[in-house]
Amino acid sequence: MARVKQTVRRNIGYKVPRKMLATKAARKSAPTAGGVRKPYRYRPGTRALLEIRKYQKSTDLLIRKAPFQRLVRQIAKTFKEDLRFQSTAVLALQVKTVSIVGLERGGLVQSLLDATASHCLLLPKPFFRTQEASEAYLIGLFEDTNLCAIHAKRVTIMPKDMQLARRIRGERA
Repeated sequence: MARVKQTVRRNIGYKVPRKMLATKAARKSAPTAGGVRKPYRYRPGTRALLEIRKYQKSTDLLIRKAPFQRLVRQIAKTFKEDLRFQSTAVLALQVKTVSIVGLERGGLVQSLLDATASHCLLLPKPFFRTQEASEAYLIGLFEDTNLCAIHAKRVTIMPKDMQLARRIRGERA
């Protein structure tokens, strides 16, 4: 058996209180400034994972409605000045956007086309479907971009990843 310099202590069943140092005693007895508790700090990456789970659970639109509407109007203005959006024109824009993006789940495009033909559908939020289709396109593009970054053995996405994703999709040569 190996020789040890320490002797074995007997277990007496309870802890004997130790003498506190003067600095520790002063620190424990002094109350914190105003009783304000320090905010909890998450470890790096934990907050990002919480945000990912939050956004994966939700089905809400992520881009605010007013800025998106301004952007659509600004882009439309580059094609033609003095454009006014009527409900049928917005509906046609939505049908085109949905068919381009490919959200043909459950005959959504067909139902929009039927509603356009009958001229009976008035949308209270005319840019809603356009925004929904745009966000679906962006989410898909970012998913492909992330796959390109992972393929390059990186975690951070870069502009070259997005360019590669768009090129593979056939959107840009």
